[in-house]
Amino acid sequence: MKLHLLDGTYELFRAYHAVDSARAPDGREVAAVGGLLGTTLALLREPGVTHLAVATDHVVRSFRNELWPGYKTEEGVPEDLLAQFPLAERALAELGVVVWPMIEFEADDALATGASRFGDAVDEVVICTPDKDLAQCVAGTRVVQRDRMRRITYDENGVIAKYGVPPVSIPDWLALVGDASDGYPGLPGWGAKSASVVLAHWRHLEAIPPEPSRWEVKVRGADRLAATLREHMDLALLFRRLATLRLDVPLAETLEDLCWRGAPRDRWLALCEELGFEREKERPHRWA
Repeated sequence: MKLHLLDGTYELFRAYHAVDSARAPDGREVAAVGGLLGTTLALLREPGVTHLAVATDHVVRSFRNELWPGYKTEEGVPEDLLAQFPLAERALAELGVVVWPMIEFEADDALATGASRFGDAVDEVVICTPDKDLAQCVAGTRVVQRDRMRRITYDENGVIAKYGVPPVSIPDWLALVGDASDGYPGLPGWGAKSASVVLAHWRHLEAIPPEPSRWEVKVRGADRLAATLREHMDLALLFRRLATLRLDVPLAETLEDLCWRGAPRDRWLALCEELGFEREKERPHRWA
């Protein structure tokens, strides 16, 4: 049995920028919601997809904004996209899918918690998102990350091949390289290649010797990079904390609750009527 965990926030953003505008009969913009429902229904039709949860950022800000003032906020996100998040969560629920809407935490934290909590009870956890943060959750071939758009699945060897470091080192790698989408810059001079070479050998920030002569790997500009790390180690540790996904999100559901038993027909049809989703009315292949 497999557990699929879907990054609803990513799917909403992707749909918003990929599909044309669509309005409900009452004038609300609903194109991104329709896109999310479409990709969710497509996933549910795939062989072996029986247990599913979708995580969303009900509120863009999280506890990480208190740690770093530059962390991502709702600033710059189109209003007609933000307005679709609560509607998307409701629509998924009407489809019969478990939704984890995050307020204090982020959607990524919910996905990480779900993978950690239920991983030992299933044969495989498939985290559906291309977000590099989630690579830290990959474990062997038991917890994998799937980029659905590119149709690529990364197990632990795949993460190493892509980033040059194992999953356990992804937060350290992000601390050095930075993550523009999350709003923290990393350390000056450190790039993906230099961070990969050093961390592939030393794994974590604290283990990197302060003297580059002890690095035991060849890195261009090692003296400068080592000096930067010595000077900004506290900042690097803060960035790593931002990048480290939480595994203690309070999720109320059991694994059995995540089993998709079909769409409740009356509720689903009423939602489609409300939002003007004519084509979607008969798309669920199973009814509760």
